[in-house]
Amino acid sequence: MSRAITPRRKAVNTALAWALGLLIFFPILWTVLTSFKTEATAIADPPVWFFFDWTTENYSVVQERSGYFRFFWNSVIISVGSTLLGLLIAIPAAWSMAFVPGKRTKDILMWMLSTKMLPAVGVLVPIYLIFRDTGLLDNVWGLVIVLTLINLPIIVWMLYTYFREIPGEILEAARMDGAGLRAEIVHVLTPMAVPGIASTMLLNIILAWNEAFWTLNLTAAKSAPLTAFIASYSSPEGLFYAKLSAASTMAIAPILIMGWFSQKQLVRGLTFGAVK
Repeated sequence: MSRAITPRRKAVNTALAWALGLLIFFPILWTVLTSFKTEATAIADPPVWFFFDWTTENYSVVQERSGYFRFFWNSVIISVGSTLLGLLIAIPAAWSMAFVPGKRTKDILMWMLSTKMLPAVGVLVPIYLIFRDTGLLDNVWGLVIVLTLINLPIIVWMLYTYFREIPGEILEAARMDGAGLRAEIVHVLTPMAVPGIASTMLLNIILAWNEAFWTLNLTAAKSAPLTAFIASYSSPEGLFYAKLSAASTMAIAPILIMGWFSQKQLVRGLTFGAVK
């Protein structure tokens, strides 16, 4: 028997939710505000918050020095390319595990997930040597491949969970009507799992967009994405906080905007099948 939520309890929960949200948002707010300060104001002690002379000079300097859009398009190619390639591999794999499970299906899923527990630095040397010998160093398509492989366990697990919520009788009916394997996956399964596929796609784009370890170690200048763009603002002379904040704001702005406009689809996909 569930207890009714009293107005007081509802107000407390709302206040706690707002406090947690503001706590999570605070680093982003600090970064955005610092990007509009001069370097002297950015390192002032005590910190200066809203009452300072706002300037957009940092954004102009960042764009003139680095060429933002070159890094931006590399990030788009890497994140979208790795996501599409991952879905192309993961959808058939998840279909097989969800609807034609074998004795070792759960073991395979756990093994795939366990690969995410391996420190990335543990496989850096062999991957670096393979990329060097195959000409994939400082190549956007090399990063597409490596980020696909890194995020593939998460994609398969999420799609497997979504597919398990779809009644198998629907696919059986499609087979009885003469649908082949390709038609079953493309025309029956995929349309029914659109919310789950969309949320998986959005999450993978975010993960690939924010990936820093592999992008910093496998790229130089030609294929560097926005994570390398941000890292370029640390130097032996120190950190230029205002310019670093401007670079960070320009790097996170596209993914924040995408997340804002797709939040309903993302929540819908992440709760797909939660309520029956």
